[in-house]
Amino acid sequence: MPPLFRRLLLLSHALRYGARLIWLAAPPDHKLHWMIELVGRVHASARSRDSLHGVLPALGPLATRFAQTLVERPELASGTLHDAIDAIDHLETPLPPNESATALAHAFGRPLATLFSAVDLVAVRGGFAEQTHFARLLVPVNGHYEVAIKLVRADQLQQIGDELALLRWVARWLEKLSGSARRLQLRALAQSFTDDVLRRFDLRAEAANLSQTGHHFDDDKRIAVPDVIWDLCTNHTLTMQRISTLPADDLPGLHAHHIKLAPLAAHIVEVVTEQAFEHGFFHATLDARRVRVSIEPDTLGRLVLAEFSIMSSLSTDEREFFVHGATALFDQDYGRLAQLHRDAGHVPHDTRPEMLEAELRTRAEAHFAAEPEDRSAGSLFHHLLHAVHPFEGAVPGRLANAQRSFQQAEMLARALHPGVDTWNIARDVLAGIARRDIDHRGWIKRIARELPHLAHMLPRVPQLAVRYLQHEHDRARTPRQNAQLMQDVSREYRRTRVLLWACAACGGVLGAGTVLLLW
Repeated sequence: MPPLFRRLLLLSHALRYGARLIWLAAPPDHKLHWMIELVGRVHASARSRDSLHGVLPALGPLATRFAQTLVERPELASGTLHDAIDAIDHLETPLPPNESATALAHAFGRPLATLFSAVDLVAVRGGFAEQTHFARLLVPVNGHYEVAIKLVRADQLQQIGDELALLRWVARWLEKLSGSARRLQLRALAQSFTDDVLRRFDLRAEAANLSQTGHHFDDDKRIAVPDVIWDLCTNHTLTMQRISTLPADDLPGLHAHHIKLAPLAAHIVEVVTEQAFEHGFFHATLDARRVRVSIEPDTLGRLVLAEFSIMSSLSTDEREFFVHGATALFDQDYGRLAQLHRDAGHVPHDTRPEMLEAELRTRAEAHFAAEPEDRSAGSLFHHLLHAVHPFEGAVPGRLANAQRSFQQAEMLARALHPGVDTWNIARDVLAGIARRDIDHRGWIKRIARELPHLAHMLPRVPQLAVRYLQHEHDRARTPRQNAQLMQDVSREYRRTRVLLWACAACGGVLGAGTVLLLW
């Protein structure tokens, strides 16, 4: 339905409730109190929820679920939104086979028979405005015949877009009419809500996320990432290599395929930790439904991460803070962690370090006192990030998302194998990342980041040196000072020449030694 008609429909609902009649019916002396009580009763009634569903058929259930879960976890608004979408997946019915064939042909822009030798038109999975089909290619791509096709239902996506436009329109008018709405920045909230919802259905971005994750874990024996069939990716379809899998929580099925659960549980924690804190690109809504296990002979027992639509990233500074902060926390070095928080700007500059250090110690020591099998690295990381709240501080939301994804991976690993030592696995992985950050690999990485700046700076060094000498010459007002300046320049020249000769000699000795060792 076009947005204009939806706006008119919303106005008709408002008129039907009769705002003027409500005002007239209120007691003269207690109109405001009476109306607030009335609004509370209407909100608590089941019929008000049905009215919302009638005005916004697609977003009504989503908005209700989003509000309920957001009350429980207000600090994770973005993740809660996608949890709400996942929670109503079961309400969506995939298209019938004949309509699926029409939708797929329209999305690809050509008949299915010209692309596939077989297509399963019964969706193997249905979700919020999307569904997944299996197919077999006529001509293999990169050696792959079997593919999975993710289809976004265009009509439902258009309906969702119309309803999101309606929400933005309502937010704009509320800001014009209400000072409270302006303080809450309802237009910005509505736009952020729109962007988050539509990002879930951007299949080209999801294909890029899937491809990049494959590059990050190329030749890694713990994980299998499906290849993207780029020629068959459109705005409404994502085609990828099909890998036969089982859900990670299907314990009988995993046992039937002789998959060892202890290594699999350890791999889940390792991969998710490296994904977030080494590569800085991770699943923002990781749960058991998005972790599967390959049962194909070539990749038996490898993890297969699904649903790459909701990804998040950490900046270099955020990633380094978490890695080195978690390492300090595992070492119980609370003073160093407090300083890292101050350097990262997570607390006001006037926060006393010893007070923050005491808060961190109070929150964390109970975890170290617990029995090894009862320790939770995810819960410890929660205190790593949220210990700044009593000091009116805050950490970036993306760090909270990364901690949440790790905690979900830890819960899944323990469900697979209760004896898995997630505490020490996370500690070892993060310690390895921290070592790579400060050893020669970290130096090389930092130098590589600075090379673009050096490329612009180095050609200017002679000019800067001449300007410096001219400046010093202008400052020198006596012949004695001029002579001292020339003496200093000559001395630095001789030192530089000696250093260059020493470097050349050392290089020659090392080269000769290498040749002799090779012989």
